[in-house]
Amino acid sequence: MMKGVPDGGLGVVATDPQAIALVAKLFRGLADPSRLSLLDALRGGPRSAGDLSQATGLSPSNASNHLSCLHDCGLVARTRSGRRVFYELSDPRVAALLAEAEGLLADVARGVYECTRYAAEP
Repeated sequence: MMKGVPDGGLGVVATDPQAIALVAKLFRGLADPSRLSLLDALRGGPRSAGDLSQATGLSPSNASNHLSCLHDCGLVARTRSGRRVFYELSDPRVAALLAEAEGLLADVARGVYECTRYAAEP
């Protein structure tokens, strides 16, 4: 539990600067379009690294790099089957977070689209 956040964390903003920095780091990781597309592709269940590369349009080396990052951060789990590596979301809350983001975006899309404070990805 983060300091300043009761169990469930609803309705109270964390007051601990380290906790806020950690949440910001999580969202920075999710803000990368490549990592986000990999997580989205895994919402349907486990997939091989090669299948994820093909599904997301990422080169195999780029997909592998981002999958390693997601694994190191604890957002995906991996298992080896022979020469193939399969990835899956490490926790159902990752899929729930993506679904919540979609729902929120459906309600605030215009504001996000028109926001000039955050630069669009090149």
